[in-house]
Amino acid sequence: MSVLARVGVGPLCVAARAVMPCFWRGKYFSSGREPVENQVTPMLRHLIYKIKATGPITVAEYMKEVLTNPAKGYYVYRDMLGEKGDFITSPEISQIFGEVFSQLGSVLKNCDISVHLVEVSEKLSEVQASALMEEKVPLERDPGSSVYMKGVTKSGIPISWYRDLQDVPEGYGFYLAHEFFDVLPVHKFQKTPQGWREVFVDIDPQASDKLRFVLAPCVTPAEVFIQPDETRDHVEVCPEAGVTIQELSQRIARTGGAALIADYGHDGTKTDTFRGFCGHKLHDVLVAPGTADLTADVDFSYLRRMAEGKVASLGPIKQQTFLKNMGIDVRLKVLLDKSDEPSRQQLLQGYDMLMNPKKMGERFHFFALLPHQRLHGGSHPTNACQSKPSLSPVAGFGELAWR
Repeated sequence: MSVLARVGVGPLCVAARAVMPCFWRGKYFSSGREPVENQVTPMLRHLIYKIKATGPITVAEYMKEVLTNPAKGYYVYRDMLGEKGDFITSPEISQIFGEVFSQLGSVLKNCDISVHLVEVSEKLSEVQASALMEEKVPLERDPGSSVYMKGVTKSGIPISWYRDLQDVPEGYGFYLAHEFFDVLPVHKFQKTPQGWREVFVDIDPQASDKLRFVLAPCVTPAEVFIQPDETRDHVEVCPEAGVTIQELSQRIARTGGAALIADYGHDGTKTDTFRGFCGHKLHDVLVAPGTADLTADVDFSYLRRMAEGKVASLGPIKQQTFLKNMGIDVRLKVLLDKSDEPSRQQLLQGYDMLMNPKKMGERFHFFALLPHQRLHGGSHPTNACQSKPSLSPVAGFGELAWR
């Protein structure tokens, strides 16, 4: 999981929980993973107690508990990044993914600028602080304050940490969400002869220390998120992602700026993408909860709908295309010319991981939100979902032109 960051110049609604039906079909909904030896983790014990007390829980509630439970959540205390962790992100693969940002110092040094990070993981916020600041200034936990840590970056820019986007002060800003949306809780639905049925997590009646998927016997409130013309037989919907996009859209419409979202995803075509990762390998999502990362691909078509015409949207486009448009090939050549042989091999391996269609090149996507006037010279299009750049190209979303 990565943060949602706002770089600002100048100064979530809670998704409704499904009502638990009083009767459940004892039918397995396969997790699609090879069976792994089960571990009775503290999180598993917590979930078993919870389900015994309240009944089966939605997949969204399961994800939220496993990832962000204040006492036992995966993201709260675990060190999950890097080679020794459970996953690795694009900026860690190669310097050429994000080094463009290091060139902004000379441009921004005379600007009134600040950085605001939304991060629920205290462990990750510590890692971020170590990378960004010479020294950090932890704040005492104050119920009246939305900032839980702040300081100054190595380049002299004020930086603050928050747990919720709504706590970040408004202003002209640029929002970057890198692998932020793919860990927000999703509701899962399966089409049946009786209609759509939501997927829940229940205790396995054959093994009291294991969990299983079941289908609700009747309609649940979250079904309202399924489109009437949906043709897939399995759908994942993330209401929290919709709330976040609406918040970003409203801010950009009111005060300007833009948002860039980089994540694993699709444009409304995929079905079952809910999966777990542990030690850089696929992990059964219901086994040893709390020890593995849980993720689901972002449905960019849903994000586009949630923008509700308040802002224009671009993408999604594949990482391979976006980085090529941003000049990654030119930058790679410059770095290779200045590097020794071991460094050259490392650069080429990182480039291949980022750009190879069989690796991250076509699985990772970029999606942008920006004011209508940025594309259309001040006039709003009649259908923002189909808006295309007609006047000014946007970096990364059009072929790079050297002048």
